[in-house]
Amino acid sequence: MGRLHEWGYREADRAAVGLTEALVRVAVADGGRRVSVHLADQNRQALIVALSHRPGPVEDEGALLPELTGLGAVSCGTDTAEDGRRVWAVLDL
Repeated sequence: MGRLHEWGYREADRAAVGLTEALVRVAVADGGRRVSVHLADQNRQALIVALSHRPGPVEDEGALLPELTGLGAVSCGTDTAEDGRRVWAVLDL
């Protein structure tokens, strides 16, 4: 939240916190040794990404995307790469 506030965005605090908590919860559940959270903004939108750092396949989180949409994401997704699973959401600011 602090970074979004530094960038001049204060209107979407509740949605940003809810989305970040959900993304981190999923990344932690993957069982990796660490979790990274990344934040970017462009055109009054924020991209929030959590990376699990657990290589290999992970359980499908079928309810995740509807949950993220319900929390305010205008776009969201998940993908897996060598460095682990990325779960992400875009939020209008």
